[in-house]
Amino acid sequence: MTRRVLLGAAAAAAVSGVAVGIHQFGRRSPSSPLSAPSSVPSSPASSSPSPSPTVGKPGWGGPVPFKAGRVMLGAYLDLSGQTFAQAMALRRRQLGRGEKIIHLFYGFGDRLPSSLNYLPANTVPLISWRGVAYETILGGHSDSLIAQAARNLARLKQPVFLRWAWEMNGNWYPWGGPNNDDNPQGYVDCWRYLHRIFTEQKAHNVAWVWSINWNNRPPTAANHFQSYYPGDSYVDWVGLSGYNLGHESPQTLYDPLYNAYASRKPVFITEVGAADFGGITKGDFIRKFGAYVAARPAIGAVAWFDTDTHKDAPYNWRIDANADSLAAYKAMARSTRFAG
Repeated sequence: MTRRVLLGAAAAAAVSGVAVGIHQFGRRSPSSPLSAPSSVPSSPASSSPSPSPTVGKPGWGGPVPFKAGRVMLGAYLDLSGQTFAQAMALRRRQLGRGEKIIHLFYGFGDRLPSSLNYLPANTVPLISWRGVAYETILGGHSDSLIAQAARNLARLKQPVFLRWAWEMNGNWYPWGGPNNDDNPQGYVDCWRYLHRIFTEQKAHNVAWVWSINWNNRPPTAANHFQSYYPGDSYVDWVGLSGYNLGHESPQTLYDPLYNAYASRKPVFITEVGAADFGGITKGDFIRKFGAYVAARPAIGAVAWFDTDTHKDAPYNWRIDANADSLAAYKAMARSTRFAG
C-alpha cells in the first residue's frame, strides 16, 4: 500500500492529526480494483434503471440530506506540484464553481479529524476510513479506537460522510470478504458494531456510506455485493467505485447497484474516473457519465478521482488531462443536475 500525506504540508499543518491518504495503485494485480476486467460484471448490466417511485422521500440521506433533482459533485483532489489550497483554487477558476464534496482517506489506526477548518464552509467531507480483518473489531480489540474516532467526527459539528471499509466485495484489501473466510456476515457484523459505538458516542452528524466495488472479485455466489449489506437501518447512502478502464459503459459500471437499491436509498458514486485512450475518449466517458446521472434520479452525490500523483499508476486521472476532457467536465459541473 502506498502511504503519503494527502493534502500537502500547508493543509496538513491545519489538521488536528495528519490526514494520510491510502489507496491501492502500486503492485497492481489483475484483480485489483482499478484493473478489474469488464468481462466479469457483478450481475447483468441493464440499459435502463428500475423505477424508483420513492426517490426523494423524507429523511433520505440522514445527516447529509439527499436533494431531489440535484447532485453534490466533488472530488478526491491531489495535483502534482500544488498544495491542496492551490489545487482547489485552480479547479474553481476552471469550473466556475467550488467542490461540494472533498474526499479524504484515512488508515484504520489514524486519528480521524476533529477539525477541518481548512475546507471551505460549503463543502461536505467524505471520510474513507480503512477497515481491518473482522476479528480485530468483533473481538473488541479496537473499541477505544472506534469510540475516539466517533468522538472526533462528532466534534466537527457539521454533517460528514463516512465510508468505512469500502470495496469489501473484492480480494485486494484485508477487510474484503474473500480475505476473511468468505464470510460476508462478518463484514455486516463489523459494520453494525461500529454503528452502535458511533451512536453511543452521539456522532449523530455522520452519514454512513456503504460502498462496494462495481464488480465482485472473485465472482462467486458467496462474494456477491448484496450479501454485505448491513441493512437499511444502518446505511444512509449506498455507493460504489467504478472507473472507465476498459471502455466500460456507465450502465455496466453502475446499474447493478442502482437497480438493487435506488428505491430504498440515495446513491453515491464514491469513486469515478476515466482513463485516456487517446483523442476524445476521456471526454466521451465524462459526457456519457453526465447523461447517465441525469437519467437516474436517485443519484445524489459524486466524488471524482481527480489526481496525477500516483506514480505507480499508468493513468492520468486529472479532469484537465486534455482540453476536451476539461470542457466535458466543465459542462457537466455547470449543469442544473450537478448544482447540488
